Amino acid sequence: LNMTKLHYLAYGSNLHPLRLIERVPSAVAIGVIPMPGYSVRFHKKSADLSGKCTLLETGEPNISYGVLYEISAEHKRALDKAEGLGHGYREAGYSFHFNGASYSPFTYIAETPYIVPALHPYHWYKSLVIAGAKYHKFPESYINELEAVLSISDPNEERASNNQALLNRIAEF
Repeated sequence: LNMTKLHYLAYGSNLHPLRLIERVPSAVAIGVIPMPGYSVRFHKKSADLSGKCTLLETGEPNISYGVLYEISAEHKRALDKAEGLGHGYREAGYSFHFNGASYSPFTYIAETPYIVPALHPYHWYKSLVIAGAKYHKFPESYINELEAVLSISDPNEERASNNQALLNRIAEF
C-alpha cells in the first residue's frame, strides 16, 4: 500500500476542505499560506467558457492566499483529472517555509494560451472560492477583493444546480 504523501497548494475552488475531500478523500489542510507577489485571477478559460482561477506572478507587494494540503500520492491522478491538467492547466511548484518547515507543494496554473483576462467566473464558482476563503479565515480585505470580482450566470442549469447543491453541503460543513 502506497502511503506516500504529497503537498498541494489550493488557491481557488479547491480551498474549501469539503470540495477537495469529495475529489481527494485523503486531503488534510495543513495551514493558510500567504503568497506575496502573486495575485489570484479568474482568467483561465474553462471548457465551460467561464473564467476559472489562476495564479499570476505580479512582483508587487500584494498578497494572495492559499491553503497547503497534504494528499495521498495515490489520489493525485484524480485531482489532475478534476483540475484538467494538460487541458488548460499545467503543474507548477512553489517553495516556502511554514511553521518552521520547508514545503515544495505542487499547484495548477493556467497555460498561457488559456489566459483570457476578459472572462468572468460563474456565480457558483466565485462562491466556491469565497466559501473556502471564509472557511480558512483569510483576511477580510482579501475576501472583499474576491467578492468584488464580477461574476455571471451559468447558462447550463444542470451544472449550476449541481454546484449549488455543493455550496449547500459546504454551508452545512
